[in-house]
Amino acid sequence: MPYLTAAIVLIGLLCVLNLLLTLSLIRRLRQTGGGGVQHAGPPLTLRPGSLVGEFAAVTVAGELVSHDTVVGLVGFFSAGCEPCHKLLPRFTEHARTLGRENVLAVVAGDDAEAVEALTPVARVVVENYDGPVAGAFQNTWTPALYLLGSDHRVVAAGGRLEDLSAASTA
Repeated sequence: MPYLTAAIVLIGLLCVLNLLLTLSLIRRLRQTGGGGVQHAGPPLTLRPGSLVGEFAAVTVAGELVSHDTVVGLVGFFSAGCEPCHKLLPRFTEHARTLGRENVLAVVAGDDAEAVEALTPVARVVVENYDGPVAGAFQNTWTPALYLLGSDHRVVAAGGRLEDLSAASTA
């Protein structure tokens, strides 16, 4: 019986110590404004200067697209992604100014609305989340945007159109 009482007292003291440390950590995070960590955008693997990997895919219109045929703007979207749906009108407006042959849109999942909106202004590939185009770009995040040069290297990348224009003019 004395061991049981000692164990309960020890567990109680450990719980109180854990609570005090947690409260101290919360107070410190509030003082430093969240630890000073700010999310700078999507975790993109391919950065400016990176070469896009080899791939081949067929668009919804039956066109073959590959590493060799893609230059300009590339956008990754996914079904059920609220930021993707918010970006879609601005992306299509910008794509219209570039010309359909200079824009590739990759839609992951079943999103007929996005495909319908993108098809007039971009070559559209519908693939799984781990499809060949996403694999070539090492892309795991949506929305993700890439600006490619004629040498198939990434000129700019980000999660917003502003990320591309700021980086490409820098």
